[in-house]
Amino acid sequence: MNIENIIIKQYGKTIWSKLHKAIKEYELIQTGDKICVCISGGKDSMLMAKCLQMLEKHGTYGFSCKFIVMDPGYSEENLIKIKQNAEKLGIPVEVYSTRIFESTEKAEKNPCFLCARLRRGWLYKKAQELGCNKIALGHHFDDVIETILMGMLYGSQVQTMMPKLHSENYEGVHLIRPLYLVRENDIIDWAEKNGLEFIRCACRVTEKKGEGSSKRGEVKRLLAEMRKNNPAVDMNIFRSVENVNLQTLISYHKGDEYHSFLESFDEGLTLKGTRIKQ
Repeated sequence: MNIENIIIKQYGKTIWSKLHKAIKEYELIQTGDKICVCISGGKDSMLMAKCLQMLEKHGTYGFSCKFIVMDPGYSEENLIKIKQNAEKLGIPVEVYSTRIFESTEKAEKNPCFLCARLRRGWLYKKAQELGCNKIALGHHFDDVIETILMGMLYGSQVQTMMPKLHSENYEGVHLIRPLYLVRENDIIDWAEKNGLEFIRCACRVTEKKGEGSSKRGEVKRLLAEMRKNNPAVDMNIFRSVENVNLQTLISYHKGDEYHSFLESFDEGLTLKGTRIKQ
């Protein structure tokens, strides 16, 4: 059985159908889109690239793809592994070299934030150069859950990783996340059962400190503990940002526009939005 049949038949419910669900539910792809598919070399972006290639091949949504690898300063060993995996999966990648790791290594504070900012800026610029109107990244469901908790525990805010975003500086370019509803364990299972080995985090800063030293690593461990007593904890966290009742929040904002619960408190509104009789 080839790679495509395995994804459709063996991972139809856990990967393929969830990819389709995210694309339709969040309107990620439209006819005529030209998508810049960004491959980091890890399991997530490689699977996403293969799935989008399959959709493009069968003309499901009427879009086209450009598969790119941004090399921020990977070791020669990692670059070889990325190219080998792309060849195994039949993905025609184009590799572009940058010096982002050199810049982030010099940063004394927040090197991860700087790296993400530089990568994102480069990707938007390259997508525009290639004539693409969308950028596809390989973030999955677990990334979304972890981001929600990280925002609450370390950022003092309730927010999530959105399924699609407008670019603030590159007009007409959107960022999309096709694996938004796919669980990480299912991606790991797909890779292992097909004998595929992908590079892990190749960041030089992380290599020095260790992957578990990050805030995301802390949240991963916290979620693992919570799942032992509550297997539904991930879905509950996800649904919490789908079922937000503004009347139960002390304050909230939309962009620069801020609101407080006090604005409507004296109107005598109940939590259900009905007026209390005086």
